[in-house]
Amino acid sequence: MNKTEAVAAVLAATTIEPIVYTTGYACRIARHLDDRPSHFYMTGSMGLASSIGIGVARETGRPTVVVDGDGSLLMNPVGLVTAGALPELPLAHVVLDDGAYASTGGQTVPSRRADLTAWALACGYTRAVETDDAARFAAIVRDEVARCAAPVLIVARLTEPDPPVPGRIEQDLTEHAQRFAHHLAKHG
Repeated sequence: MNKTEAVAAVLAATTIEPIVYTTGYACRIARHLDDRPSHFYMTGSMGLASSIGIGVARETGRPTVVVDGDGSLLMNPVGLVTAGALPELPLAHVVLDDGAYASTGGQTVPSRRADLTAWALACGYTRAVETDDAARFAAIVRDEVARCAAPVLIVARLTEPDPPVPGRIEQDLTEHAQRFAHHLAKHG
């Protein structure tokens, strides 16, 4: 599975659920595949996807998906601790683990030496799974989003190369934030 397949699986499992995408390739791929008002594309704030997603899930009480990167998660592990401390937080935390900071030059991320699922469970997540199989990942994401009532971690081990990644998001950040806030107000 590659990053594009993983993001497509998240899109297929969701309709109006808020989705917070980490900075970098994940948000660019998502916007290219299916830009929705329910998407929050982070720009320039690596490590904060889970923090933003936790806030959205707490404020709305609605199932919220975070599409995080392995490097982003390791940069700010307090998101695991915070989400795990909130046993009724409706958060599906997806981690795309390719072992690299792909969008900043491909520097190695030591995520493969850490057991991210054990870490999440130790922090209080109710479930944590990982897979490198695209069909299994799609089924897990679909099931977890449908029943999301507590923090869960889903790690996608990315082992296949990505097709060319779409260009940077050029949308005005204020307009983007307003569009997302409007969506939350309308569906919250």
